Amino acid sequence: MTTMTETSARFREFKMPDVGEGLTEAEILKWFVQPGDTVTDGQVVCEVETAKAAVELPIPFDGVVHELRFPEGTTVDVGQVIIAIDVAPGSGDASAPAAAAPAQEPVEAPEAEAEPKGRTPVLVGYGVAESSTKRRPRKGAAAAPEAAAVAAAVQAELNGHGAPAPAPAAPAPAGAPAGGRPLAKPPVRKLAKDLGIDLATVVPTGKDGIITREDVHAAAAPAAAEAPAAVASPVAPEAPAAAVPAAVSDSARETRIPVKGVRKAIAQAMVGSAFTAPHVTEFVTVDVTRTMKLVAELKEDKDMAGVRVNPLLIIAKALLVAIKRNPEVNAAWDEANQEIVQKHYVNLGIAAATPRGLIVPNIKDAHDKTLPQLAEALGELVTTARDGKTSPAAMAGGTVTITNVGVFGVDTGTPILNPGESAILAVGAIKLQPWVHKGKVKPRQVTTLALSFDHRLVDGELGSKVLADVAAILEQPKRLITWA
Repeated sequence: MTTMTETSARFREFKMPDVGEGLTEAEILKWFVQPGDTVTDGQVVCEVETAKAAVELPIPFDGVVHELRFPEGTTVDVGQVIIAIDVAPGSGDASAPAAAAPAQEPVEAPEAEAEPKGRTPVLVGYGVAESSTKRRPRKGAAAAPEAAAVAAAVQAELNGHGAPAPAPAAPAPAGAPAGGRPLAKPPVRKLAKDLGIDLATVVPTGKDGIITREDVHAAAAPAAAEAPAAVASPVAPEAPAAAVPAAVSDSARETRIPVKGVRKAIAQAMVGSAFTAPHVTEFVTVDVTRTMKLVAELKEDKDMAGVRVNPLLIIAKALLVAIKRNPEVNAAWDEANQEIVQKHYVNLGIAAATPRGLIVPNIKDAHDKTLPQLAEALGELVTTARDGKTSPAAMAGGTVTITNVGVFGVDTGTPILNPGESAILAVGAIKLQPWVHKGKVKPRQVTTLALSFDHRLVDGELGSKVLADVAAILEQPKRLITWA
């Protein structure tokens, strides 16, 4: 299946591609073009959010935008057409592609002609799976009522709703199809269900009589306004009754946020990790005064010019040295094959808080990088994550992770493993505290480290050694040289 279809010599359609690692859907965050705009091959037309990241989609041919098939905020399955392009504007009849052409007979639309067979490249990877999703057939002028009813029943069955329940004979609401089932996309149906709105009572304003999100919200507004009136007694009381305060609607006190995109991926990953890998977390408090002095010195070093130097850089290097001294910790559990997979490379994950939620991009082959190279990679990773431009590939293949909760003023925590990894190090806030140094109590820079690990493949002794090594390096940074 390709990401584009030639519906005629003039119109071409672009489908939602698989933007990486077999993802099945993506939400359209923003359209950068509108019908009538001229586009060129490679021009970005929209931004979509998958379960892993926000990705910009370029159009693979020249032309003029004819139609945007979905509004912003819609979740679209991979393989569905999202935009139609007029590749030969001004060359004859400007009627819409076959999907929007006037129907004369209730027959199925023909398959797209000249569709290339075999594995065809998409934006990322090969071979997007053929989608079984079918567009709802539109009711034509000559379509028989029986055919419309059968189509509605079949579509309801495909959507998992079951066949529509028979209703008493009554005039159909405006815009309702002959089959009795209002036309609306699955996200709109869910919204109506959440708001308690019967779609049969909603007046559609969308194309071909489709009910939009705005239609549902418009129907919900009068319902909310009429709710207090419905509480009043339908019969006038014989005697004055005490005034009853109006009940406050739960919807006015709560906000419901759809779980999708990055948040949905985070939830699934954390639940899967917490209830699959037996977590153990160990803690150690360490004097990092010498590490902070090293950071200050490195900031003045000409070899570190142009890169960001901070405590996280030294902590990352300390963890890499600890893994080199204890390589068994850098592994993964293969449940299917009942094997422990030892990794001879370190893809160091850095947990990053972004406006869209938590993501964990990783530095590929971090174990091979010098300190300046590691600093540069860290800077690029953080900047890209904050800009929301982290690609799915940048978040794949991690082996161990660091989460710096200290930036929020937190002492430490019990971090949950990133799925597929064996360990995660949490770094707490670095604070000036009283500490016994050389037999005297002095103010020293102190932090608390927490290491969570998968107890299926990391024993307590191994986990303790790794954490102790990281702490020892931060207490005496010269060990970066003697142990490396």
